[in-house]
Parts: sequence; C-alpha cells; structure tokens
Amino acid sequence: MSEPTVATLIRETMGDLPAAERKAARALLSAYPVAGLETVAALAQRAGVSAPTVVRFVSRLGFSGYPAFQRSLMREVHAQLGSPLQQYPSKGHVAAGEDLLPYVVRAFASSLQTSFDEVPQSEFERAVDLLCDPQHRVHVVGGRFSHVLADYLVSHLQLLRPGVHSVPGDEFSRVALVGGAGRDDLLVVFDYRRYDPATVRLATQAARAGAQVLLLTDPWLSPVSEVATAVLPTHVESPSPFDSLVPAFALVEALVAGITEQLGETGRARVERLEQVREELDPHTPSALAPPD
Repeated sequence: MSEPTVATLIRETMGDLPAAERKAARALLSAYPVAGLETVAALAQRAGVSAPTVVRFVSRLGFSGYPAFQRSLMREVHAQLGSPLQQYPSKGHVAAGEDLLPYVVRAFASSLQTSFDEVPQSEFERAVDLLCDPQHRVHVVGGRFSHVLADYLVSHLQLLRPGVHSVPGDEFSRVALVGGAGRDDLLVVFDYRRYDPATVRLATQAARAGAQVLLLTDPWLSPVSEVATAVLPTHVESPSPFDSLVPAFALVEALVAGITEQLGETGRARVERLEQVREELDPHTPSALAPPD
C-alpha cells in the first residue's frame, strides 16, 4: 500500500484545523503542489496568515518541520514524473535523420558522467568502508527492478567476504531481520523513484533497531535517506519512458572495485578458497574466475 500524499493528509485533517491553519491548507490545495514548494513566507502570504501559522499547520500534518514537508512533496512530484505513462509524451523521440543507437549512446554516456561527477567522494569512501567492515553482517534489498542491482552486488560481495545475504521478500524474513538487528548489521538498500513503502519501513525499523543503512537511490532521494549512514545517488533519466539503472549498475561496479582494492589479499584469499571448494564439490563446474564463453 502506498504512502498517503500530502494532499490526502490535508483533506483528512481539514476538519480539525484551527481557522488560520485551514486558510493555509486551502491555499496549498488551490495551487497544489507548487504552493508547498515555495518558502514559508511565500505560502503564508498566499494564504494571508503568519509564517508561524504555516509551520504549525505543517507540524499538524505530521512533519518534523517545513524542510521535511517539502521533501515529501518533492518525492511525490518526482514519483509522478517517474511514471512511464507520464514520460511517454517526451521520451523516445529521435530527431529526424538521426539513428537511434548513437542517440541512445550519447544519452547514457551523459547520464553516466553526470552521475559520477555528482557522487560525493566522502560518501563513496564511507560506503566502501561499511561494506568491507568484517564486523558487519550485510543484508541487501532491492525493489521491483532494482533487485537486479541487489543480486549483482550480493554475488560479488559473497565472493569477497563472509556474512552477506539477500533480504527475502516474505514478511517473516523481514520481521526476523529487524527483530535481530543491531549495531553489527548493515542494510544496503536500492530504492529509486516511485519508492517502495515496504522497503522504506524496513530500513526505518532496522535503523531504529541500531543497524546502519547504506542507500543507493536517485537524485531526489528515497525517504530511506532520512535514516541512512551513507547515500549514493545516481541519475535515472533515459531515452525511453522507463527509468534507467545504467549509472546505478556502474556505481555498483565501482563499489566492487573499491571493495576489492581495500580488502586486498584477504579478498583474494577468500576467492581462492571458494574456487577450491567449487572444484571439490563439482570438478566439472567452470571456475567463477574463468573468462565467459
């Protein structure tokens, strides 16, 4: 079940609002969501009330402050923009006389370069440190499409270090994870626009239990960012109506490179041990390190 929109929250509380706050609510709904993306002073002027009234109104909706209220609105807007149906009118059109493949290559190359230019170096290094820490049990979860990123990261991490697991989708496994979570747990979350409420709740509860959270998301930031220890955003724009995970895949590859570098001989020795085990279990199984066919 999706989280209620800000507009829904307003309509549900409208009848209980004091008169001045009701004016702020009506002003916001009359120019929704643009009015809510204005400053406190601008919304107050639009509604004909004081700035403190607007702040009290936002608090009554359940937000910790005006910035949190605006972040929720921004996520709502970008979730709508992330719908393939919303993007169909403006995406997938190649200029007359231009071939599709070069057009797509330029689009992805630009998105990839921009994403890596904007990834904070300190956050990237923090993420590598978290993933390399032998004290951490690592749990990785993805969404409807981003689960492929989660699976890809898990496959590499399991080669390089122990204590790495995918988070199953069933309710009991997630309850058990949160119930046993603590300071020695790291939850890696892949969550991109049209954010998954179940994933947000899982991350929030795990963080509350003491686990650290590493988030990979888009530039508009999943709500998981509010409880994350480190956040790595990448762009999702693509030449088609569907969001792209190409930059996110490249970021996962960069993380694997960073982890391999930091673990050094420890990682190499684990890969060697696992290869020996594979050969002992099934001598006909190709080595994981062998070049692909």
